[in-house]
Amino acid sequence: MGAYIVKRLLQSILVLFGLSLLIFFIARVVPGDPARAALGNLATEEQVERLRAEMHLDKPFFVQYYYWLISVLHGDLGKSLYTQRPVTQDLVQFLPATLELMLFATLISLVVGQTMGVLSGYFRNSWFDGLFRVISYAGVATPPFVIAIFLLFIFSQLLGLAPGVGRLPITMAEPPRVTGFLLIDSLLAGRPDVTLVALKHMLLPAISLAIAHIAQEGRITRSSLIDVQQKDYILAHQVHGIRPTKVIFKYLLRPSIVPTVTVMGMDFAFLLSNAFLVEVVFMWPGFSRYAVNAMLSKDLNAIVAVVLVIGLTVALVNLLVDVTIAFLDPTVRIRRRGG
Repeated sequence: MGAYIVKRLLQSILVLFGLSLLIFFIARVVPGDPARAALGNLATEEQVERLRAEMHLDKPFFVQYYYWLISVLHGDLGKSLYTQRPVTQDLVQFLPATLELMLFATLISLVVGQTMGVLSGYFRNSWFDGLFRVISYAGVATPPFVIAIFLLFIFSQLLGLAPGVGRLPITMAEPPRVTGFLLIDSLLAGRPDVTLVALKHMLLPAISLAIAHIAQEGRITRSSLIDVQQKDYILAHQVHGIRPTKVIFKYLLRPSIVPTVTVMGMDFAFLLSNAFLVEVVFMWPGFSRYAVNAMLSKDLNAIVAVVLVIGLTVALVNLLVDVTIAFLDPTVRIRRRGG
């Protein structure tokens, strides 16, 4: 397993190198002058040329990429033309807010989706199974931003049961920044009141992101559990009168969630790039909004950094999924040792 992990890490590094080269090329061939976009129409040609020289835009493509890659290896992602700050500083500010929201949404989809999928599969063709399938179809077909608008209107505007926008109320000061995750930072600062308020603010946007994944992952778990139920060893346990709860948790659940783990991993990775509209609806100061604003501003350094962060997230999640599947399914470990 250790050798396999090292091999996958090396493959991920090569993929990230190729991805950076591709997105760097695309960002350079898009029409428009980044230096002119950064300085505005009132800047003189001398000022624009000076900035182009500072950004190495007056040099051939591979020379530009060489300077950029050397800077990245030294931890310098360049300066954002949109925020006029180092891109690394922008990532430190905006990325934790989106990651915290993604993790909370993933936790919701994991608990609710798996529970609904297991119950629907075990009691298939029942009224609960039919209801779940109808709801899951609607959940998959409805875009997250539409769900976000409905949740915001109903639970915040009409019923007043949940706060509407932002990570905290305007009148509440944030705890000292340590990790960028409000829940962790507030606990480290000894402010459980801030933790509770942050959870309330996170609830609606997290549910908006989680509903489609609950439906999809629940359906996959249901189908997989029904397939496993037809196995001879499951039928033998049922014939011998073993308690249904023991059959579910000891013999059914573990092999049934293997296909779902793969889907969950990809869902988590795609959340990073798909959370923009939900962040707009709830005015969430996160990474996705920053990414779109950088693209609209033709902020080359920020665009490349955003794509690299998404690519790195996908690579790490895929590695984690493979290790988890190997843990859940012994046949995977046996095949790898044999190979």
